[in-house]
Amino acid sequence: MTGGNNLSWAESADLARKLQGAGFSGLLYTETSSVPWMSITAASMAAPELFFTTGIAVAFPRSPMVSAAVAYEMAANTGGQFRLGLGSQVKAHVTRRYGSEFDRPAARLRDYVLAVKACVRAFNREEKLNHEGDFYELSLLPPDWAPRAHDHPTPVDISAVGPVMTKVAGEVADGVHVHPLHSMHYIENRLLPGLAEGAAKADRNVDDLELIIPVFACPGDTPEERAVYTAQAKRQIAFYGSTPNYAFQFDDLGFEGTTAKIRDKFKAGDLATIGDVITDEMLGHYALVSSWDEMADALLERYKGTAGRVVMYLGGPQMRKDPTELGKWGEVARAVRAG
Repeated sequence: MTGGNNLSWAESADLARKLQGAGFSGLLYTETSSVPWMSITAASMAAPELFFTTGIAVAFPRSPMVSAAVAYEMAANTGGQFRLGLGSQVKAHVTRRYGSEFDRPAARLRDYVLAVKACVRAFNREEKLNHEGDFYELSLLPPDWAPRAHDHPTPVDISAVGPVMTKVAGEVADGVHVHPLHSMHYIENRLLPGLAEGAAKADRNVDDLELIIPVFACPGDTPEERAVYTAQAKRQIAFYGSTPNYAFQFDDLGFEGTTAKIRDKFKAGDLATIGDVITDEMLGHYALVSSWDEMADALLERYKGTAGRVVMYLGGPQMRKDPTELGKWGEVARAVRAG
């Protein structure tokens, strides 16, 4: 389940308790309007059985040492129930919102991940800190500044969409945050081959990478109930699909020109109807629409054997609007875990 943005620490803790009690396995926190660390801390103390991940934390505005130290501390205090998910974000946000550099993002993120992993090995006292990359050089970690060592894993995952970043993920990451805008055609014909190519370059086994996949799941026992979710899904698909670099997601399936149509609405200021560009046929590729009883089976049929974790992209916000849906989502979560 996705954790909410702009939740207070108390609200994050309350949400986590409810999800743990309902049968969920974990929470994913994005970094948009708030940073994830404090909310994860509050949630993990309230619901220690849950697994937590950042999906994603923005990498470049922080030094690799800072990200590694936070992740290492999270792993220690959750008893290994944490994965660090990193992403490059887009250039405008990195340069104009964070005031950081964005040069060669794929190469930079590759070096960043290697630097974070070098820090973790140094924290574990496996080796002295000595990372020399194209973007980051780290060689100083006095004993008094090193965190207390622990034996919990600290996996480092990255988000990847295009072919270059996908190869980077296969080469250096422990897992991949798949973009919410995806079809199985994309996963099978673009993502997995790219990961395999990157893994082969580093003499790694691609099967060791964990895929964390957000899903536009749209459950409901009536057309009206499903419509609440499908409207949100269509709007979000259109929002993501407005990015020119993601146009191939539509083109590969024969929906050429979709990104141009969405961008025309953006230029006209017609944001309220951008979801109208996404037809029901298109929705079937990028979302799962079913009754509540059939949703777990639909998730397993599409993602079993591919996803290490599936994340209900729309579940959190809607559940907070309608608390009666908590039990329904919990039944789906328990069925998926059992399957």
